[in-house]
Amino acid sequence: MDFFETVKKRYSCKKFDGRAVEKDRLEAIFAAGRLAPTAKNLQEQHVYVVQSESGLAKLDQATPCRYGAATVLVVAYDRNNVFTYPGGKRDSGAEDAAIVATHMMLAAAAVGVDSCWINFFDPDVMAKTLGLPETEEVLMLLDLGYAAEGAGPLPTHEQRKDLSETVSYL
Repeated sequence: MDFFETVKKRYSCKKFDGRAVEKDRLEAIFAAGRLAPTAKNLQEQHVYVVQSESGLAKLDQATPCRYGAATVLVVAYDRNNVFTYPGGKRDSGAEDAAIVATHMMLAAAAVGVDSCWINFFDPDVMAKTLGLPETEEVLMLLDLGYAAEGAGPLPTHEQRKDLSETVSYL
């Protein structure tokens, strides 16, 4: 699929049919995430694949936003392995993990898998619920699967500001 077709086709699926994502499609999604750029090539991301009933039940305790997905990726990063920007006010952890997650989200669309980026949860509660290492920060969850019958983009999906409102030339 053409990149721009993939970007246009992709939407946040809020109703999955419950089928798990096949291993070959998951591996393609992971491969795309692995190719994402990270600051200083630190690759501080860690992706947890949640598919077991017990794991999904833990996710459901920490967020109401699984929407019936049978496969959920938890994208985290190691706070001890980040690049600190000059000035010391920011580091690369969240943005690097977001680039990885975005690559995986678009790869999912390219291989025919629906997704939804989830950030409606407390990262500390999520990490504790899943038993993740204390040095890891959960950035987001990526629900993966196949849209249930009748699912589709939200009515506001195609509403976008004019580029003149979001792009400036200096």
